[in-house]
Amino acid sequence: MIDSPRVSVAIPIYNEEEVVPLLIQRTTTALDGLPGGPHEVVLVDDGSSDRTAEILESAALEDPRLVVVALSRNFGHQTALAAALDHCSGGVVVLMDGDLQDPPEAIPTLVETYRQGYDVVYVQRVNRKEAWWLRLCYYLFYRLLAALSPIKLPVDAGDFGLMSRRVVDEIRRMPEHHRYLRGMRSWVGFRQIGVPIERSARQAGITKYSPLKLLKLASDGIFAFSIVPLRAAAILGALAIGASFLFALYALYVKFWLHAPQGFTALLIVMTFLSGVNLFFLGIIGEYVGRVYEEAKARPHYIVRKVVGRRALLGASTTRTRLRV
Repeated sequence: MIDSPRVSVAIPIYNEEEVVPLLIQRTTTALDGLPGGPHEVVLVDDGSSDRTAEILESAALEDPRLVVVALSRNFGHQTALAAALDHCSGGVVVLMDGDLQDPPEAIPTLVETYRQGYDVVYVQRVNRKEAWWLRLCYYLFYRLLAALSPIKLPVDAGDFGLMSRRVVDEIRRMPEHHRYLRGMRSWVGFRQIGVPIERSARQAGITKYSPLKLLKLASDGIFAFSIVPLRAAAILGALAIGASFLFALYALYVKFWLHAPQGFTALLIVMTFLSGVNLFFLGIIGEYVGRVYEEAKARPHYIVRKVVGRRALLGASTTRTRLRV
């Protein structure tokens, strides 16, 4: 068994003014029941436009366990998670969302499992409270990505989970901009285990993941951890060449042996199909090329506007702008 670690809870937040007070209260209560410490909660304000930043900063000035990292604008959920990891100082880090769909009361369970010798304890979501069609999309996506990826990716596992310090340090060394943290966590390796935990309903407000943002996250996961779409283009191209050769033989047979007049229907269908396939796979290739272009620019992943809390008062840097090259 591993000794009781110092726990950092990393939480990205965007426009959650209705949830933040209860989030802080439930999270700090969960940490109060853990041995070791002093524990900390790192809350990253991802450019909120409501009163979220004000509420967070006021709470951080009152509670020395809280550290608030305010970003200069909205950089996105996965980037805010990266910012949280950069500012966590604990021996283990628990990642969770700020809408309380990830219950803070599960943190002791994650820590206890970690003490059994695991570097990663990820949460497998059960009994989700979303609409049936959204649950179906999640179900299909996780299994599709697991089938396409050359590494073992757990199904039904989101960002909620615990990572040891060495796993966090390895993830921080990864420079990619289009981040899919749950896949990066699996790629690192070490001993990993899943813990089934019921996914709670959102406490208040509306979800910040629109269908378009969910699609973008899914595409980041697929393009970051699989080259199967590129191989599929080559395979389909080979099949199209074979089908074209067979159709050419059929057309010659009809012309010279059956003497039947040729129509344009089959030709138009084939041309339309192949043109659509060609454009589709050009788009897929463009996604990979676009990601290479984004990495080549080597811009910072995020920019910190200010840090409020104990670590800032102790002289921790407030200009950690994620300059990764």
